[in-house]
Amino acid sequence: MRKRATAKQVANAAGVSKWTVIRAFTEGASITDESKRKVLEAAAALNYTPNLLARSLATKSTGQIAVFVDDFANPQKLPFLETLTEQLQAVGRVAMLININHHFDHVHALLHADQRQVDAIILFGTAFRDETLTDRQLGNGTPPMFVLARDSQIEGVPAVVCDAELALREIVDHLHDKGYRRPGFMSGAPALSTALRRREYFSKFWSEKGISHIAHFAAEKYSFEAGALGIRNYLSSTSKDRIDVLMCENDILALGAMDEIRGKFGLSVPDDIAIVGFDNYELGGSSAYGLTTYEQPLREMVGVIIRMIKNEHDPETVTLPGRLVLRSST
Repeated sequence: MRKRATAKQVANAAGVSKWTVIRAFTEGASITDESKRKVLEAAAALNYTPNLLARSLATKSTGQIAVFVDDFANPQKLPFLETLTEQLQAVGRVAMLININHHFDHVHALLHADQRQVDAIILFGTAFRDETLTDRQLGNGTPPMFVLARDSQIEGVPAVVCDAELALREIVDHLHDKGYRRPGFMSGAPALSTALRRREYFSKFWSEKGISHIAHFAAEKYSFEAGALGIRNYLSSTSKDRIDVLMCENDILALGAMDEIRGKFGLSVPDDIAIVGFDNYELGGSSAYGLTTYEQPLREMVGVIIRMIKNEHDPETVTLPGRLVLRSST
């Protein structure tokens, strides 16, 4: 097996020091254009690439960002993960995806990430207990943490989130203007220390319009099947004064509910029950669904997280506006 070229060999070929070679491959390092040109030409001739593992020992930075995910049934996770990994790689970082489940909880994940000396941790899921942060196993050296796409109630852990208050005000105003007066809300998986607050604002803005009763039913997780089951249980037990519009906490719940309403119960959307989702999942825009929804500014949200990780933005909670997308389901 052919040995890898070393920084020392590149330095000898370029007629520079080993540290000049290191600077040539270090973002933002001080080096003249001429020296960098010599190093890159020598590196190309020797087929040299930097040993990032060895470099991390000197720089105290591995370039690895741990991403904790605990609800893979939610398909909206994929566009976020695609954007997150793309933007991390563009700035020389790489994502380490950690699956939070019954066999590998947050304490294990934090310990695992810390042992691998990740530079930061992004919490991208529904369940995170603040007491985890004070677990005696973790000590004081845990990497900085950030919450993506949900509010954070964890002291010292900032979040980057879509503005739920603005979103739900726009949604309720639209539904009220369309004449709906018997609203319902389907929430998803229960959150612990990260939340969405969509149900809270949905109720608040309907109350401001004189409608205080909001039918509420919860799904166990964010999935198509859970959305179908939630509305099935409701419609099977309610025939009088049922809701005329259903707001779902995300699009996959809404699509499951819509199929159940039309298929099992033979009702019309939106004539019998209108449907609203959240996220602007691609399938919802198809002619089969025409789902009214709210689009999160995912590229901007991920961009803020990246800047925080790079210390180019203060570590503070940031709320960004999204966009109401009107379609035939309302």
